[in-house]
Amino acid sequence: MEPQSSIHTLQAEIDALKTQLEEANDTLDAIRTGQIDALVVKGDDGHALYTLRSADHTYRIFVEEMTEGAVTLNAAGIILFSNAQFAAMVRQPLSKVLGCPFIQFVAAADRPLFEQVLSAAWQDSAKREEVLLGDMESLPVQLSLKVLDFDGDKTLSMIITDLTQQKKTEEELKHKNEQLEALNNALLSSNHDLQQFASVASHDLQEPLRKIQVFSNFLMERSYHALTDSSKQYIDKIISASNRMKTLIVDILTYSRLSANDAQPGVVNLQRLVDEILEDFDLKIVEQHAVIDVGELPVVEGNRGQLRQVFYNLLSNALKFSTPGSKPYISVTAKPVKAVELGVALLNEEEYCHISIRDNGIGFDEKFAYAIFSLFEKLHHKSTFEGSGIGLAIAKKIIDKHHGLIIAKSAPGKGSEFSIILPLKQTNLR
Repeated sequence: MEPQSSIHTLQAEIDALKTQLEEANDTLDAIRTGQIDALVVKGDDGHALYTLRSADHTYRIFVEEMTEGAVTLNAAGIILFSNAQFAAMVRQPLSKVLGCPFIQFVAAADRPLFEQVLSAAWQDSAKREEVLLGDMESLPVQLSLKVLDFDGDKTLSMIITDLTQQKKTEEELKHKNEQLEALNNALLSSNHDLQQFASVASHDLQEPLRKIQVFSNFLMERSYHALTDSSKQYIDKIISASNRMKTLIVDILTYSRLSANDAQPGVVNLQRLVDEILEDFDLKIVEQHAVIDVGELPVVEGNRGQLRQVFYNLLSNALKFSTPGSKPYISVTAKPVKAVELGVALLNEEEYCHISIRDNGIGFDEKFAYAIFSLFEKLHHKSTFEGSGIGLAIAKKIIDKHHGLIIAKSAPGKGSEFSIILPLKQTNLR
């Protein structure tokens, strides 16, 4: 045979093989996607019909479109069917997956337990996390196993879910929780340091301040007539500044102590509590010819000392920020309310009381209604009204600890109203 003829013959055979291979691939694809349910094969004894027992058309299409892997095993654990997704999971061509023992794709360390799970799954459905191997790479998956009956034969159907993203999310969540725990520990340490500082401030800082006040007053009492007018003014400024400093130290100490979670709720009669505070303000009320109208106030659960601080600060401000030349009028009222009526973020199942403290004082611009509850926030110059700027911050923190709300409404020259929303019962004070 001539070389040229041999080349043509060989090329023709190659082309024929390519055609057969393409037909075989098309046939396999048709079987996998449910386009055919049987094959007619020509053999030595003539044509034979082979039906596909598991070739339910809808089922095969559904399985092939799944994002999870799907395989069917016989009693020996051999893969009778696999969708393309499982082959992609183990990084193998589909032809190398079919007919293989499933266990060869399970990580060696997991195989003994997997065999036990596989054996038990023939009796009852099971789920288990495993690590699959493909091209020496591991893949965390969840296996869902269930026995199915196909044409009278029992097979084990297995759905394989890729857990890579879930494991990554769990790891990230674990890392975030560790970061949060570290931040919480740092915050606890910071709060402890703050309380330690406040303790130092209450003792070590007040002692030299007390001496400044004592000797300043001593100079004013013993040497007042010998001092020049300018010296008298200087000493007055020293005494005034030291008094403000003492108030500031005490208020900072009070505020920092509120961070401690040692408050135990008790029964607090707000009516008696307000009456006691008004007795403390008796002289000031008389001097200012103030009228204070107190309605019926409820009994609540809470920390009495802390709630007393709230009402003391609010009533003190109402007297302090009165309109010059007019008699202060202050009303204190209360009524029961429900959270759903208020439209605010409170526990709906709790019962609340709405306490209003209203005055006819100088008021303030309502754009500052939130800022006034911040530390050291003062709307007026210290030369006009004394104070540390911490009183309302203390009040808000106490109400927060009592799972309530405090809201301010006002307008310049129109007076102010402070609304306190308190639960009647306390589960715990934070």
